[in-house]
Amino acid sequence: MTKWGSLRRATDALAAGGLALALVLGGCSAPETAADRDIQPTAKRIVSLNPCTDAMLVEMSADQILALSHYSHDPASSSIPQNVAKRYEVTGGTVEEILALDPDVVLASTFIAPATRSALEDLGIRVEAFGSPQSVAESEAQIRRLAKIVGRELEGEWLVRDIDRALENATGKPKPDIDTLLWQPGQIVPGGETLVAEVMEQNGFTSFAEKRGLNQADYVSLERLLADPPELLLVAGDSPAQTHPALQRLADTRVESFEPRLLYCGGRTIVGVQMRLDAIRREMRQAT
Repeated sequence: MTKWGSLRRATDALAAGGLALALVLGGCSAPETAADRDIQPTAKRIVSLNPCTDAMLVEMSADQILALSHYSHDPASSSIPQNVAKRYEVTGGTVEEILALDPDVVLASTFIAPATRSALEDLGIRVEAFGSPQSVAESEAQIRRLAKIVGRELEGEWLVRDIDRALENATGKPKPDIDTLLWQPGQIVPGGETLVAEVMEQNGFTSFAEKRGLNQADYVSLERLLADPPELLLVAGDSPAQTHPALQRLADTRVESFEPRLLYCGGRTIVGVQMRLDAIRREMRQAT
């Protein structure tokens, strides 16, 4: 039977009962192990459904990209400059779109629908899932894993080297700590066990939120912030509260913008975070 015939069968099953398809197809093969990945052939034709793998692919293997995720064409969710992202096609992540491109591998997030993953694998399409890295070490491990999948180990090591060099400025050098609140889109704060929090801590930007018992994705109202302001407020959202003129009237708080694209992925984004924090610290020193 052709791939298209298999697709019709898979699509019919999805329409009739996605859960049943996920259970049936998921039971057709054992979970993939690290050893399985080691013997996979190098992928030459790649479709990415994950905005974070989008960014790494553009960095390491641009000539192998068939399509990126649709998130990368949205400035609010992309970690890639739009003039670069627009060079590539995108998909909505449907089985039909992916099959038409005939990729060697699909790079997905760990939140890919089980039925979608099972349908792709049933059609003979390799799927590799990547989560959101929670540390620099985890991000660098992902870079090396992806570089091996696409046969670009040297380019992966170059990217890791660039990250390590950027972070050298933040480690091993004494600097006064700055009590900092990172106010993300939706007026929430990052948790202490996140990549952006790790880089901020290495740079001496201590977590105002953590000191007050706030956890990952906790909401901070404008009223609460005005009543108990930090030394430095990094605003990464554009809600009415986050653009309120009262913020500029805080006498002992410096308010700086922080691009949302620096929040969500590792890879080259880490260099961008480091550069932004370096710039903020220079500006604060010059202002004193």
